[in-house]
Amino acid sequence: MSGGRQHRVMRTPTSDDVSGRLDPLNGEHSDVFSPELGEFSNAEQRAEQMGDKETKTGTTTVGLKTSEGVVLATDMRASLGRMVSSKNVQKVEEIHPRGALTIAGSVSAAQSLISSIRAEVRLYESRRGEDMSMQALSTLLGNFLRSGAFFIVQPILGGVDEDGPHIYSIDPAGSILEEEYTVTGSGSQYALGVLEQEYNEDLSIEEAKSVAARAIKSAVERDLASGNGINVCVVTEDGVDITQHKDFDEVL
Repeated sequence: MSGGRQHRVMRTPTSDDVSGRLDPLNGEHSDVFSPELGEFSNAEQRAEQMGDKETKTGTTTVGLKTSEGVVLATDMRASLGRMVSSKNVQKVEEIHPRGALTIAGSVSAAQSLISSIRAEVRLYESRRGEDMSMQALSTLLGNFLRSGAFFIVQPILGGVDEDGPHIYSIDPAGSILEEEYTVTGSGSQYALGVLEQEYNEDLSIEEAKSVAARAIKSAVERDLASGNGINVCVVTEDGVDITQHKDFDEVL
């Protein structure tokens, strides 16, 4: 048995190393206190490189606020390039005891975002012993998106807290706008036309469900990336209820 020692050689990272791509810890370039999830400066480049190889929702999603709660609705189609990759996608998920999120854009990024948000909400509640407010939740979502870790995701957040019902439109860069109603996705313009004509603040939950369904149906008629049914989510003080319908007449 040899008595020699093994020596590990330490080398200086080159520009080709992953570690070498980290910003230097000096001056304005210091990111030592950046979010733990990371700031991916090349997120947009990665998205462009994926192109049609990435599963996307295509999507039409809508959110409406009423005095009783909020209604979120989406279509159920996912696409892979020019192909329909799934006809049964649930594009709205519960992320809070009285809050839900729709997804539009990259499926993988949206799934990761939802998992991360759920974990943060549970952590917040266990530490403070109370539910996170919708304002705090929308800020958290905006911060996640601004990090660059979840490229090409444009969610709608809907929920109810002590201040009442809330609908937030959050763009992929992390800006947050509270709205009475909003839309996202490739079928947005068709859905928005219906909402502009039919929305009013006095809608009941059932009436809002019908308006949301007509908005999604309008988009499905004209947008090739939207279709195959509708997800409907109702959020009230009692919690989150999500249903799927292949036939729009079940909701209209």
